[in-house]
Amino acid sequence: MTDSPSQTDAALPDELPHHQTFLDETDWASLATPCGTGETLPAALARLLDPDPGIRAAAVVDALGAVTHQNSIYEATVPVALYVAAILNHPATATGDYSQDANRVPRRPTRAALLDWLSSTAYDADDENVAAGERHCGKEFLDDYQEMRAFRDLRPVLYSAVQPLLGNDDAEVRATAVIAAIPMVEHPALALHRGELADRARDLLATSKDRYKRDRVFDALKAWGHDTSGLENADDLTARELRSRRIAERDSWAGGYAEEPPF
Repeated sequence: MTDSPSQTDAALPDELPHHQTFLDETDWASLATPCGTGETLPAALARLLDPDPGIRAAAVVDALGAVTHQNSIYEATVPVALYVAAILNHPATATGDYSQDANRVPRRPTRAALLDWLSSTAYDADDENVAAGERHCGKEFLDDYQEMRAFRDLRPVLYSAVQPLLGNDDAEVRATAVIAAIPMVEHPALALHRGELADRARDLLATSKDRYKRDRVFDALKAWGHDTSGLENADDLTARELRSRRIAERDSWAGGYAEEPPF
């Protein structure tokens, strides 16, 4: 069963506040990060809009790396995510740095790097990870992990910032926006937007050879009830077979040895 195209007009949340609001009105020093508090985050986040693309590239590492560790969500993750969402469509994020080799090849736009981080964080808080947490920690997993719950509650707001980039002129930004949006539309309030996103996902399959992106798209389409058999190429089939074999091997290992060592 697939989503009807007519369902894509469902209302999204209002626009995010101005990005400076998050810098000025957040008590960053009180928020936990992997290595202390977020006291230095405002300055690092502000550099994401620096006119110098090299400074922006460094800020992606400094600001976003400061709240990224072992696939975990921290207290500072939520305001960082809100700030990143608020600047996604800022003109300063539309271009990237240049490589330092002799050819000076343009690097990807800053907003593609921002979308990468939002995507990675959204997958860290997706339904699959919640289910894994509940298997290991019980049904109270999210009650005890308020940071993840807070991020998951934000998904409609984050999606409202990502959605305009699904049709961006830059192919890399378009593709990265699709991958970022996929875990966000797991939120029940965004279910009606899966039809639009499925169309964008098929467009990605027609243009991208990126293995990670293709796998994410196939997983999403299948989860939403779409038949993907006609969309797979030879590489996709090989990757699927390899993935199935690895899962079987992992499950076999989890069950212990078939015979006692030494073999």
